[in-house]
Amino acid sequence: MIEFFQAGGWLMFPIILSSILAMAIIMERSLSLRIGQIVPKSDIERARKLAKTGNLTPGVIADIRESSLVGRVLAAGLESSSLPRHIMKENVEEAGRHAVHEMERYMTALGTISAVTPLMGLLGTVLGMIQVFSVITEVGVGNPTDLAGGISQALITTAAGITVAIISMVFHRYFKAKIDDYIVTMEKEAVALIEIVNNANNNRMKSNIVKQARNKMVRQQQRVPQG
Repeated sequence: MIEFFQAGGWLMFPIILSSILAMAIIMERSLSLRIGQIVPKSDIERARKLAKTGNLTPGVIADIRESSLVGRVLAAGLESSSLPRHIMKENVEEAGRHAVHEMERYMTALGTISAVTPLMGLLGTVLGMIQVFSVITEVGVGNPTDLAGGISQALITTAAGITVAIISMVFHRYFKAKIDDYIVTMEKEAVALIEIVNNANNNRMKSNIVKQARNKMVRQQQRVPQG
């Protein structure tokens, strides 16, 4: 294995470093983008129940916010439940942008690795061919052993660069698709929460109006002198 890397020349070192970085990102994102970390159903159901009942306390909202990424978005809506609908929507959208940024962490680096490593392999091919032609210029083509070094460098770096690029690109596309699905789910749940809060506020407002009307009627009846 060591001889394999040595035959590839100095360009094998940045390719190897890129592969290590890519594997670290893949492992980290695989753990961080689990559904239980992003959109657990328990947090969604809990937020809906709180929105319907209106039993909101700072401690409960903080617990939802810290439990998951979708919890951060829904907590922003619950915090703004007493505010006008458009302000609540703006707060939810801002929390959603932060959640998307969190999910896309390191994705740019993984995409860069998938794009750069084939170029490293191509550069190794060019350098290997330059070495081959330099040997041909100096000693001719009589001894194949003199040409083997440049050819092996060209082939090894190309193979290594393309291998790293394929793995990085596959996982990059996989994670992007997963993030897109999470974004759609978050948007749907955020809209649903806004509607629940809005309906609950309207129902409470109607209930308060009815109570006030009843209380007013009772007071008026009490003021009427008895015959």
